[in-house]
Amino acid sequence: MDATSLSGLRRSYEGEPLLESGMAPDPFTQFARWFQDALSAGLPEPNAMIVATASAGGRPSARTVLLKGYDERGFVFYTNYDSRKGRDLAENPRACLVFPWHPIRRQVRVEGSVVRLPHEESAAYFHSRPYGSRIAAWASRQSAVVGSREELDARYEELAARWPEDPPAPDFWGGFRVVPSEVEFWQGRLDRMHDRLRYRLVRADWVLERLAP
Repeated sequence: MDATSLSGLRRSYEGEPLLESGMAPDPFTQFARWFQDALSAGLPEPNAMIVATASAGGRPSARTVLLKGYDERGFVFYTNYDSRKGRDLAENPRACLVFPWHPIRRQVRVEGSVVRLPHEESAAYFHSRPYGSRIAAWASRQSAVVGSREELDARYEELAARWPEDPPAPDFWGGFRVVPSEVEFWQGRLDRMHDRLRYRLVRADWVLERLAP
């Protein structure tokens, strides 16, 4: 996308303020609307999200992963359970997600508790992935120190030879679901008086409130 097209795209999302009266009754419906806008705008990797975790001792860590599903139960991603984020979530099962849709001056932030998906659900997704991605899940001991690129490649080739067609789903790899307690929708404005509307779960109901920019 060139600079002229990007400027026009931004202007198209800056005309109207984000008002409570135009929001959906729940954050999942509202997220679906905005996610569709991101898709329609042709953003690269609109399902890319930053996942922030913290260890039991409070040491924070953040990285970008891909959203692989969402519904009224929460937001799903997959990873190696022995990775840093997997270890953090085992110790401290809470996370924050950020969807940085900068070209359309929007951002969604999610906070909540995290639960592992059942192995059967993770295995079903694993078998839907391309063959190379399935072998890579076995070959990469994610977040562990590696001696060289050659070591990684050798491990990959060894496992590809072992399973030339259909590798099984590893028990150390699978999905997490972030079950939100807060979801904030941010829309930027040129005067810096940005709109921030947050859904907050109170008992079993979502309360919508405006935050100062």
